[in-house]
Amino acid sequence: MATTGVRLAPLAPAEALRPARSLWRDAWFQFRRHRLAMVGLFTLAFIVLATLVGPYVWTQPTNDIDFSRSLLGPSVTHPFGTDDLGRDMFARALSGGRISIAVGLSAVLIAITLGTTIGAVAGYFGRLDSPLMRLTDLFLSLPILPLLLVIIFLFRDTLRAALGPELGIFLMIVAVIGILNWMAVARLVRASFLSLKQKEFVEAARAVGAPHLRIIVKHILPNVLSPVLVAATIGVGGAILTESTLSFLGLGFPSDLPTWGRLLFDGKDYIDFAPHWAIFPGLCIFLTVLSINFIGDGLRDALDPRRGL
Repeated sequence: MATTGVRLAPLAPAEALRPARSLWRDAWFQFRRHRLAMVGLFTLAFIVLATLVGPYVWTQPTNDIDFSRSLLGPSVTHPFGTDDLGRDMFARALSGGRISIAVGLSAVLIAITLGTTIGAVAGYFGRLDSPLMRLTDLFLSLPILPLLLVIIFLFRDTLRAALGPELGIFLMIVAVIGILNWMAVARLVRASFLSLKQKEFVEAARAVGAPHLRIIVKHILPNVLSPVLVAATIGVGGAILTESTLSFLGLGFPSDLPTWGRLLFDGKDYIDFAPHWAIFPGLCIFLTVLSINFIGDGLRDALDPRRGL
């Protein structure tokens, strides 16, 4: 008696199989679907590229004084107009963007490194949790802007004499902003570590004798990077705003170093009859911070494990 069999479909060749999914590939797929995030990404890329390459293309000097061109409005020759000394505002904005963006990135790098380290140690080692979190609460209770003003007022001249007017002020502003903005990252990382250190893969690593440092770096920390990256993108915008605030108050970089905040500070007295002096640097700050916030929103949605493809 013949038996009827079921025909099996031929196996697909290895090259025809769908590539293995990964966190970053799925995150990029979700990020591309976030329209505001993509607009922010292209806008920020354009601003960064303009500040890096622009001074080599737009060769107008930033500090040449010509009173015959004083307070000219926007034109083809001077797209952002000129200031009271006849200096080209477009060239100064391009040059100042380098410093403002560098301050934001450097300060956030310090804050992320410090916050991730303290949060990881507090979340993994229970006996260190309480003292480190009390230290975090202490820093959270400090008023950031008044403390920044006091520190800069006390140490600005010392660092300027020791390291120079540009490098000394840059290192001081970056260090102070970074040291005073790590607390939110530390609390975020600590909460993630408290949850992840009880998972099965961490228990398995302990069972095979993996040291604490390897467990932290190789097993837990990669699973914490998603919220840290989101916090970092938002922190860059906050650091740029803080530097701009300090420069606007006259406690940032010297006048011959034209950051966006310093340009705003110099143009505040001419807002009635030369509004371009304040509008264009303010627009640069606005677009940069807004783009970074859009990117942060896109990363938050893309790295959310509850969002399916």
